Amino acid sequence: MVELYPTIEPYEKGMLDVGDGNLVYWEACGNPDGKPALVVHGGPGSGCVPGMRRFFDPDRYRLILFDQRGCGRSTPHASDPATDMRHNTTQHLIADMERLREHLGVDRWLLHGGSWGSTLILAYAEQHPERVSEIVIAGVTTTRRSETDWLYRGVGRFFPEQWERFLAGAPGTPSDGDVVGAYARLAADADADVRARATADWCAWEDAVLSGETKGASNPYGDRPSADRLALVRICSHYFSHGAWLEEGAVLRDAHRLTGIPGVLIHGRLDFSSPLDTAWDLARGWPDAQLIVVEDAGHLGTTTTRAHVLEALDRFAGQ
Repeated sequence: MVELYPTIEPYEKGMLDVGDGNLVYWEACGNPDGKPALVVHGGPGSGCVPGMRRFFDPDRYRLILFDQRGCGRSTPHASDPATDMRHNTTQHLIADMERLREHLGVDRWLLHGGSWGSTLILAYAEQHPERVSEIVIAGVTTTRRSETDWLYRGVGRFFPEQWERFLAGAPGTPSDGDVVGAYARLAADADADVRARATADWCAWEDAVLSGETKGASNPYGDRPSADRLALVRICSHYFSHGAWLEEGAVLRDAHRLTGIPGVLIHGRLDFSSPLDTAWDLARGWPDAQLIVVEDAGHLGTTTTRAHVLEALDRFAGQ
C-alpha cells in the first residue's frame, strides 16, 4: 500500500479571465513559498480532483491545479450546447497556462499529469522550455491521429462486441470512417436526447477499453456526474477529431526541445488505451527523460505506478 500525503485544502483559489468569454478555475495548495508545480489533468475535459493534491509534499511544494476550458469549475461549461468551442484548442490551453503562470508570479514550475495531460504538458514545454523545471508523466500520449485511431478503432479487435455498439451509436459511419468526428457532431447536437445518447455510447466504449483494469468494479467514464460526462465527451471528441490541432508527430519530432529538462515517464506495459511505443519513442528523443515501465499496469495505473510518481515528485522537491 502506497501512503499518499494527507488531504489538504487550497489556501488560495480564483477564476482567471483568459479571454473569449472564458474563466478558468485555479487553486493553490501546500506551501506558498515552496517549489512551484502545476497539475495538468487529462481527458481532455476531465477537470482536476482533490486526490491529485495528495501526491505532493505540502511542506515543500506550492501546488497549483486548474480546470481547463469548458470543464470542471471553469466557465462556460461545455455541457451547455450554447458554449462556443471555437476558442477551445490546444493553443488556447497553452496560452491559458502561460497566463496563469504570469498571474501567480511563477518563474518556472514542475509539470505533472498523464493521458491527455501528457500531450498538453509536452506541447507547452516544447513551446516554453525555459518555464519548465521538471516533468513527471504517468501515462504518455501525444495525441497523434494514429493514437486516436488506435483508441477509437484499432483496439476494437480486443472488444469486437463493444466496438460494434460504439460504431452503431454513430449511424451511417462506415467501420473505416471518422467515427470520432461523427460523435463530435452528435455531442454538439441541438437535441438533448441525441447528446445524451452519444455521451452514454462514448462512455460505454471508454469503459470497455478499461474493463480489464477495473474488473467491473467501476466505470471510470460512465460513473461521472451527468454534466461532467457531457462536457468530457464534447471536449474529447472536439479535440480528437481535430488531431488536437497539432501537426502529426510534431510532439515526438520536437522532443529535442526538452533537452535540459529532467523528466520521468511512467507507463504501464498493459495500457490498452495508450500503447507503450509512444512513451518509448518519446524517451529516445528526450535525452534527459527516464522511462519506467510498470509491468502489471494499464492506463489507470497501479500501486506501483503511484509509488514511482511519489518517488519522482519527492526527489524533484529538493531540486
